[in-house]
Amino acid sequence: KEYINKSKIRYKRIIASDLIIIDDVMYMTYETQEANLFFQFIYDLYDKAAFILTSNKGPNEWGKFLGDPTLTTAILDRLLHRSEIITFDNETDSIRMKYRKVLF
Repeated sequence: KEYINKSKIRYKRIIASDLIIIDDVMYMTYETQEANLFFQFIYDLYDKAAFILTSNKGPNEWGKFLGDPTLTTAILDRLLHRSEIITFDNETDSIRMKYRKVLF
């Protein structure tokens, strides 16, 4: 019960934020319940907060990870509405990895 209460407090703090940053979205396959929770999260913050998402998968591949084309469309509709997509090519990625090795 304590875990649930702490989770609710954290969730309220997150949805009160002006900016949400999520790294490595669609890194692994979502279970049905997880995909629904992700949709609910996006829905709760739609038009209330700005998002910065990183992913090595393009939006056209998200359906494979969420497992539900309708849910995927609903999530992407909200995320891509008034958005800017920045993509990096493989050369940029190899440069990033080179500097990552230097930093870590």
